Amino acid sequence: MRRAPASFLITAGLVLAAFVAAPAVRGQQDLVADLSDHEIAITTGFTGAELLLFGAIEGEGQIVVVVTGPRQAMTVRRKDRLAGIWMNTESMTFQNVPSFYAVAATGMLDEVDPDVRVRQEMGLDHLNLRPMLRDRDTPVATIRAFREGLVRNQVRHGLYSASAGRILVLSDRLFRTRVSFPANVVTGIYTVSVYYIRNGSPVHAQTTPLRVSKIGIGAYVFRFAHTNSAAYGVFAILVAVLAGWLAAVIFRKV
Repeated sequence: MRRAPASFLITAGLVLAAFVAAPAVRGQQDLVADLSDHEIAITTGFTGAELLLFGAIEGEGQIVVVVTGPRQAMTVRRKDRLAGIWMNTESMTFQNVPSFYAVAATGMLDEVDPDVRVRQEMGLDHLNLRPMLRDRDTPVATIRAFREGLVRNQVRHGLYSASAGRILVLSDRLFRTRVSFPANVVTGIYTVSVYYIRNGSPVHAQTTPLRVSKIGIGAYVFRFAHTNSAAYGVFAILVAVLAGWLAAVIFRKV
């Protein structure tokens, strides 16, 4: 979902004007950033969305953007071949897993202090993915294998970025980058964090919420199915029976 280019230009102009016209504030706030839209509306024909993140900085430094979706528990299962049939033999559930993850930077993430990368989850290798109800006897290699499987699945579904995106800097002050969301994106509140880094450590950070929600008849059906599951099941059966009866009547041989 995108705004019109004119709307973006106006917003970007206001951000830059406010940044330049306030020298007293600029010494305390070296970073100003915003999104082209603060809400993604999922309709029946939703095929994905792309948002533009833009802003301005004061002085030299690196910019890192981290986008995370609503956190939830996720289970990873391992399949093995038993008696000629592939079956789920092992599983591991991880807690507090971001449903969506993307990162972008103006430079290499390796230039950021390792402790900062771990604390702010900059990069797939630094995601804080911890198993629930971990058995003390579970080998570290097993946990690592399930963790890699979880990340691999999320990347395959387009919900995790396999590598860091690029942030374009213009005139050493303005910057912009695009964040893409797939059609299977999870609804909820997303967090867009922008870090301004000097000498490997963040000197300023800004967090902006982003809402992803369903609208229209699809949203009504989704809410009805989750709040009235029994009634929804009965209604679905009746619709299926009615559709079958109508098909039999229409195509009945004379």
